[in-house]
Amino acid sequence: MPGVMSFRARMVLAALVVGGFAILFASGGAYLASRNALLNSVNGNLQQTRSDVESICSPPSHCTVNSTTGLIANIYGATAQFYVAGSAPADPVLPITAQVRAVAAGRMHAYYTDVKVGGEENREYVTFQDFTVNGDGFLASASGALLVATPLTGVNDQLGHLGLALLLVALAALTLAALLGWLASRAAVGPLNDLTASIEDIARTTDVSERLEPGGQDELGRLRRAFNRLLGALELSLESQHRLVLDASHELRTPLTSLRTNLEIVRRIDELSEPERDVLVADVLTQMQELTNLVGDLAELARGDHTAQRAAPFRLDQLVDDAVELAISHGRPRGVSFTTNLDPTWVEGRTDRIGRAVGNLLDNALKWSPDGGTVEVLCRGGEVAVRDHGPGIEPEDLPHIFDRFYRARSARALPGSGLGLAIVAQVASEEGGSVQAGNADGGGAIVSIQLPVAAQPAQVPTPR
Repeated sequence: MPGVMSFRARMVLAALVVGGFAILFASGGAYLASRNALLNSVNGNLQQTRSDVESICSPPSHCTVNSTTGLIANIYGATAQFYVAGSAPADPVLPITAQVRAVAAGRMHAYYTDVKVGGEENREYVTFQDFTVNGDGFLASASGALLVATPLTGVNDQLGHLGLALLLVALAALTLAALLGWLASRAAVGPLNDLTASIEDIARTTDVSERLEPGGQDELGRLRRAFNRLLGALELSLESQHRLVLDASHELRTPLTSLRTNLEIVRRIDELSEPERDVLVADVLTQMQELTNLVGDLAELARGDHTAQRAAPFRLDQLVDDAVELAISHGRPRGVSFTTNLDPTWVEGRTDRIGRAVGNLLDNALKWSPDGGTVEVLCRGGEVAVRDHGPGIEPEDLPHIFDRFYRARSARALPGSGLGLAIVAQVASEEGGSVQAGNADGGGAIVSIQLPVAAQPAQVPTPR
């Protein structure tokens, strides 16, 4: 998108921002530390001046104070001014503020401050002091405020030079930070650009069999390996999809060919006898039903776990009981009966998917049961096991019993697409369970699905 900052530019900007804040804090700290050191030095000089004034003006000595300005004579290198409460000089050099009056009256402690004297910035120290003063020809003792000030010209000059130096250093440091950020971004973005180019090449050729170099143990290496795993999963999915399409087309070919043959015969339906017509119609209906079942099974496999229903706790034994009732009606024409052993069992999952898997187990057992046979259904501890009394499973067929479209040689004469048990295995995997198949003692096959057991929820209705 136009106007979007590149990753490299963002890295340089981040380096500038981080460097700028670091330089700002460092420069500000250095400036403030230097200013405080210089002001402490000036404060020490003011204290020394105050001691000099005290030695001159304390009893029994005396000092001369100008009554007009309040300045104390014979003080060099600083300005010293005396103020007695209630008798301010007419033209003071240092300003007489409310704080000065409070110090002179003994209501406030000594303090430092900055004042303007003749347009020049000065550092001032104000403290309470006893004096023996000689002003305009008379000698007297008094108490008041002593104001001592010295110009800050030298301090300000030094701080100005320091500020300029810090500014130049900050500009040089920011320039260096930008350069280092650019170099770092170049080193970081270079491998990322190579990775992007490799991925774009795979996207352009759509060859998901390609793999990236695994890289090292850093973040880019981890990304490369994660992308390789994604390519592997995508390749497996495409292969499975391709195999499903091929198998589906193969399975569809037989009923479609048979249906086409019967439809060709329909053209000569007038030549057929009534019994032959009935057989023809029955064959067509059977083939249509096979096609319908096959399409339904393919849709179920394609849908997988993409269903709107959410997983929730439910009674597995009640679901099995409902499925058995439906299977009884399917087995009635052949005299196949069902016996059940259902223990109350709570599991968590999607009832529509698990119900389809249980129904496929029952249909599979019904298909292999002899006429008048019995199908045994067990539900206990999250397991649903269905046993028939048919011929059982051949050893060479047992490893493939849950493969898509796999049909044993003995099953090729029976209706079905070979997808029923594949759907059972898929549902079990999606619901966190497992499947198992084997031959039962005494003959017949037993196929089961095991689902994770869930705790019985509090106050959850258990509708049939």
